[in-house]
This record gives sequence, structure tokens and C-alpha cells, in this order.
Amino acid sequence: MKLFRKYIAIIASLFLLFTVASCGIYSFTGANPLPKGTTFFVEDFPNRARLVNPNLSSKLVEDLKDKLINQTNMDLNDNSPNLEFSGQITGYEVRPMAISAEEVAEKNRLTVTVKVKFVNNENHDLDFDSSFSAFADFTTDRILSEVEDELMEEIVEQLTEDIFNKAIVNW
Repeated sequence: MKLFRKYIAIIASLFLLFTVASCGIYSFTGANPLPKGTTFFVEDFPNRARLVNPNLSSKLVEDLKDKLINQTNMDLNDNSPNLEFSGQITGYEVRPMAISAEEVAEKNRLTVTVKVKFVNNENHDLDFDSSFSAFADFTTDRILSEVEDELMEEIVEQLTEDIFNKAIVNW
């Protein structure tokens, strides 16, 4: 009988948890629940960095769109969206890191910086104009062109996570 009550309690708890999540009261992604019908738009981010990766702008924009679609209940809409993202890539640089005893770099660091303007047309108190940076390290026995795609995946993932958190999760 005790075991039966325990199973019923677990099933009831799971039912309540999924009901609350599906009603928009709570989100498993950490994103604040947004009203049904909330829309967003992400403008292209022109690349204004001294060094330019030709794929960076489109990758950043597409990954941010994907994150917003997959982790919220929002729809992409370029006609009077509730939330607007715009910006530019302001930095793309490689610097030596981890200098050895012989004063030779053992690692290099690729850093990408983006400036993002976020406009919340429903509540302008949440608007921001901020810079975000992310980096990834690679050993000096490899050249940037060999590892650039892999590093870009890691860096863009971190940038989109940071932008998403500031705009949607409000951390």
C-alpha cells in the first residue's frame, strides 16, 4: 500500500510539473515565459572588425534565431516584432597566451566581440546596448585556418548564450 501511494505521488508530481511547464508558467530552458504570440527579429550583424571571418556574421545571426525559436515560444517576424536584436561584430583577433619559459607562446586565443542593441517594444526598461565577448584557445602547433571552424562553433555558442540570457532570461 505504501509503494502504491509513492507511485501515485510521483505520477501526480510529474503531471503537475508538465502541466505547469506547458501552460507557460515555467520554462525548462530558464527563459522567462513570454506571452503567446510574442515575436522577434534579428537584423544582420555587419562585420566591422579589423580581421574578418566571412562566415561569422551569418552564423551568429542564424544561431541566435535558432536559439530564440528553440528555447522560447516566440516566432520570427520582421513586421513590428515585440523584440528586436541588431548589432555589429566589432572585434576578431588572435593573441598569444600561455607564454613558456623560453618566452614563446604555447597557446593562442581567438576572441570575438559583438555589440548588440536589444529593443523590447513591450517594455523599454529591458532595452540594452551592450558588448559581448567570447574566446577559445588553441595550441601554437596549429594555425588558425586549421581550427577556425571548430573555434567559431564554440565562440558563437557562448555569444548566443550570453545574448539570450541578457535579453530573455534577464540574468
